Amino acid sequence: MSAFDDRKKGQESKFAHDQDMEFKIMVRRNKLMGEWAAELMGKTGEDAEAYAKEVVIADLEEKGDEDVFRKIRGDFDSQNVDMSDHRIRRQMEELLATARQQIIASK
Repeated sequence: MSAFDDRKKGQESKFAHDQDMEFKIMVRRNKLMGEWAAELMGKTGEDAEAYAKEVVIADLEEKGDEDVFRKIRGDFDSQNVDMSDHRIRRQMEELLATARQQIIASK
């Protein structure tokens, strides 16, 4: 039975590691999204950093990407930034790939 238990523990450990990696990747993607959006809204320095943190925190509202999308869409609308929904979602996809590469490279 110990071989079975060892295998089970190995799979549980891998699952936990994979979940941790995905969480880090999503946090990094959201920070990058916040930096991108902040630049388009004319924010710089500490204001841009604070906004990027707001985007990261917005992702904790619900599962999935819609909370991040709604945050950025709403802020773009209130700041009169002309950006299509498609372009925002496309940027989210592109920055997810960038974030994945950055997190994997940092290991």
